[in-house]
Amino acid sequence: MRKAPAKRLTPLQKLGMAFLMLSLIIVVGTTGLIWLEKMSLLDALYMTVITLSTVGFGEVQPLHPQGRVFIIILIWFGVAFAGFTVSVITQFVVEGELKDLFGRRKMESRIRKMTDHYIIAGYGRVGRQVALEFHKRQVPFVVIEKNEEEIRRLTEEGILFLQGEATDDEVLHRAGINSARTLISTLPDEAENVYLTLSARAINKNLKIIARADFEEGEKKLILAGADHVVSPHVLGGLRMAMASLRPNVVDFMHMASLGEGGLSIEEVVIPPACRLAGKSLVDSNLKQTYGVTIIGIKKTGAKMAFAPGPDTVLGESDILVLLGPTEQLERLSRDLS
Repeated sequence: MRKAPAKRLTPLQKLGMAFLMLSLIIVVGTTGLIWLEKMSLLDALYMTVITLSTVGFGEVQPLHPQGRVFIIILIWFGVAFAGFTVSVITQFVVEGELKDLFGRRKMESRIRKMTDHYIIAGYGRVGRQVALEFHKRQVPFVVIEKNEEEIRRLTEEGILFLQGEATDDEVLHRAGINSARTLISTLPDEAENVYLTLSARAINKNLKIIARADFEEGEKKLILAGADHVVSPHVLGGLRMAMASLRPNVVDFMHMASLGEGGLSIEEVVIPPACRLAGKSLVDSNLKQTYGVTIIGIKKTGAKMAFAPGPDTVLGESDILVLLGPTEQLERLSRDLS
């Protein structure tokens, strides 16, 4: 049976081992001098330290033969330890561990200052696509990931991240879950998605939670756990493949609009308080004439989405409009409303 390769220690772990060895040598040296030379604790500690550091100070008291042999052994271990420590520190610096350590601290400091941001749990195939879209739209977000390979990818791509278990409450707090706008749970394990949803909802009652489900039963559990939206990549992929075979042009159009290709986008905007559009009908709002956009849906507070609203539909504060139109015009409308 083939043995698994031994796990190599990281430079940071080696540095910790070096400090542990130093502490052990000091303890052994101090204890040995107290026992062999009947020194006080302070004198024995002082003698051990100056011996290991090779500063050349004199002995605190004349040594017996056994004490001198012990000091020789102590010096030998000290020299071996010094060589090991120098090699570890060199590797630590050369491989950029110090830079990485301070870089992560700086990153966590930036994350602590974030508010109204998005948290992506998991940087697998689904989470990576979410992050890519957020990055394109310049949306503030942070990723929680535990896999070392994905951590390296996140580091190379310059994405804010925290390394750890997304289901750990401490990690969620470090990610700023109390001040976050939305949590997107894309973990590959459905049970972990359910557990994460329960934990996140318990911490932040107002958090919007979007979770991944692979099966219909998991979708029901996630809704019960507190998820606002549940998305099944397998179901969506199957539906898209079916539509691509039956309605290929419709699928191409929706794909272009959802990704903003060809200068066309689908966007949602909220009617803010005291907005000039509040109280006006769609026909009187002149949105189509002014911005060249088409209102394909409207969602009023406490109501379901209404598709293709009529021209007499009256707009109100906090109404959510789903618009289709040129990307630049949609951005201009969003700026004007805000």
